[in-house]
Amino acid sequence: MKLNFKFLQYFDFILFFCVVSLVTFGVLFIYSSGINSEGINVSTEYVKQIIWGGSGVLLMLIVSLLDYRRFTRYVPHLFIAACGVLLFTKFFGRYVNGARSWLGIGPFGIQPSEFTKVIFILFLAWYLDRTKKSQDQRKRFIISLMIMFVPMGLILAQPDLGTSLVYFPIFLTMVFIAGIPIRYIVFIFAGGMLTIVFTVLPIWESQIAHSSVVFIRVLTNFRLRLILIFATGAVSVLGFMGMFFYRHNKYFFWISYWASIVCGALVLSYFAGKVLKDYQVMRLIVFIDPYADPRGAGWNIIQSKTAIGSGNLLGRGYLQGTQSHYRFLPEQSTDFIFSILSEELGFVGCMSVFALYFLIFIRTIFIIKNASNTFGLLIASGVLGMFVFHFIVNVGMVMGIMPITGIPLLFLSYGGSSLWTAMICVGLLMSVSSRKFGF
Repeated sequence: MKLNFKFLQYFDFILFFCVVSLVTFGVLFIYSSGINSEGINVSTEYVKQIIWGGSGVLLMLIVSLLDYRRFTRYVPHLFIAACGVLLFTKFFGRYVNGARSWLGIGPFGIQPSEFTKVIFILFLAWYLDRTKKSQDQRKRFIISLMIMFVPMGLILAQPDLGTSLVYFPIFLTMVFIAGIPIRYIVFIFAGGMLTIVFTVLPIWESQIAHSSVVFIRVLTNFRLRLILIFATGAVSVLGFMGMFFYRHNKYFFWISYWASIVCGALVLSYFAGKVLKDYQVMRLIVFIDPYADPRGAGWNIIQSKTAIGSGNLLGRGYLQGTQSHYRFLPEQSTDFIFSILSEELGFVGCMSVFALYFLIFIRTIFIIKNASNTFGLLIASGVLGMFVFHFIVNVGMVMGIMPITGIPLLFLSYGGSSLWTAMICVGLLMSVSSRKFGF
């Protein structure tokens, strides 16, 4: 690949400033997370983050210099290689936090599932771009869905539920921008949401309500669930037959459509209830009611909300937080980094960080709007889906309005793999942005 430096006159300094500012915030509060109650720094994580941040900026600039349009010839091979690495990781990777998701030697390690996000975005963009003139949108959607399920399934097998979930919003954003009919997208989205609801309700009944609820009985009684699955399946088949015989009657289509969603959600939620680990079940329970296990699984959420609330308007001051220094916040340099920031900088500091993220989102939308070709437009939309999902889920998680999933706050949370992945994505955004002028 050839480097072209003419684009520097169109360099996106706003995007660069926002990213560097967020990484700087991250280093500062990773340093703060290492301070104990006696004011002594007991961690060197901030040093590693500085190294990863500096090398990440360099990586971002290198990717921005490359012409993203030339990636098309390598993307299929990269996707196959990435899936091969995920499969290798499943069997030979090292265990970290209950998942075999890391590769490395000694203290050095990478998380392949993070870098696969970038390759997935590129490969799905490549496929959707190649098939943009296809008349068979159903086939196009199904193949796109299969492209998502391959890496997502391999990551779930590790098992790493949090990272696998990120692929879902990336997929939905890209197929929407690619012009896939909205009914297909709603089918997957509604099915996914209903599966989550059907999975959570029995847990809520047994662990929170502690009483039998009539309409939930169909989910807890296997025979009743089976009857409902067959009933909704039969309605779906009859609706499909009605479509075949009465082609101009759309009612049959919508009857089959929604019956299929309910039937699929009932089946998937049954298997989800069987494969969920005990700690994952507890995460769902404490999301509904943190005080169901205040000294166990609910501890993180309770302490996080306490830290955020104690920050008030201006915060306690940098390095003056108590929740982190007294080690009340587990995973405080990674998943709960925003809690430390909120406690020490308060509402004003939170709004400043929010403003930086929103600027990144707005700039990405601007890049999508002005991309010179479909491939670049789809890459930028996939990056936007990933960034927004990470932001909403992590911030919602520490505030107690989203379940704990282990998804980091990009640019701020400690971790080289996630930081480099985010930096590479920003480099791709800059490459797409600069090439709209024909360079």
